[in-house]
Amino acid sequence: MKARIKNYLSISKKEWNGLVILVVLIALVLAAPYVYQLIRKDNTINFKDFDKAVARLNKLGSKAGYDPDNEKADPVEHISKVELTPFNPNNLTVKQWQQLGLTAQQATVIERYQQKGGRFYSKEDLKKIYAITPTDYLRLEPYISIPQTAYVSKKVTPGEIIELNSADAAKLAELNGIGPAFAAQIIRYRSRLGGFINKQQLKEVYGIDSVTYAEIKDHLLVNAANIKKIPVNTISFSQLRIFPYLSYKQANAIIEYRAQHGNYSSVADLKNIVLLDDRILRKIEPYLSFK
Repeated sequence: MKARIKNYLSISKKEWNGLVILVVLIALVLAAPYVYQLIRKDNTINFKDFDKAVARLNKLGSKAGYDPDNEKADPVEHISKVELTPFNPNNLTVKQWQQLGLTAQQATVIERYQQKGGRFYSKEDLKKIYAITPTDYLRLEPYISIPQTAYVSKKVTPGEIIELNSADAAKLAELNGIGPAFAAQIIRYRSRLGGFINKQQLKEVYGIDSVTYAEIKDHLLVNAANIKKIPVNTISFSQLRIFPYLSYKQANAIIEYRAQHGNYSSVADLKNIVLLDDRILRKIEPYLSFK
């Protein structure tokens, strides 16, 4: 019996070594926090400097225009350059907005609004910009000066019609909701397309949504005779590939088919190209010339 108990409790040398290592590791883990406290030296808090920093933040925070959420802004420089004088919000640059006490982020939001055709027709319009806080608006409102007649006269009058294929960018910018940036975008798309067949094609211009289109459509007229047709029997691939209704492969297929089979005589010949289905052919037919 005694021998059996002795055999049961006995351990090998390998097990003994493992047990020693385990005990050492446990001891090191338990001692680690105490060793860390002995090594680490806490920084002494200078309450005088801390109080000065708090007072400085309170002073900046009490001034209008300070945006604590804008970590990139330099509040000291931002406040020190504020110059409140009468201004027309339609003519200011980003830098000039900052001189009025707005942050670079706020000024950029206004710039983007104007690039998309936004205009300030009244003082209250500035308040509608989401980046302008109520405090900012109350501070700036007494200095806003908008020559109303100048901007009203630049917009289309009721019943006025603009021909979409011949209007320049300045004329298109007279449409409500269309600014210089959108007007330039329409001109670029019209140039790639060769002209508009109908005014609904305006919705194909990036940024012209249904709301904007509904607002301007009654002031538009399209003269399809003004479109520039594609000479499908002589046009090069580099010229055809910019046509927005054809993909790269479709344009290449038209050129290759012509090279292999000769000139096209009508749109029916294009039906032999597998990549061109009936929907595409109906879309491009008004733009094709087979002379």
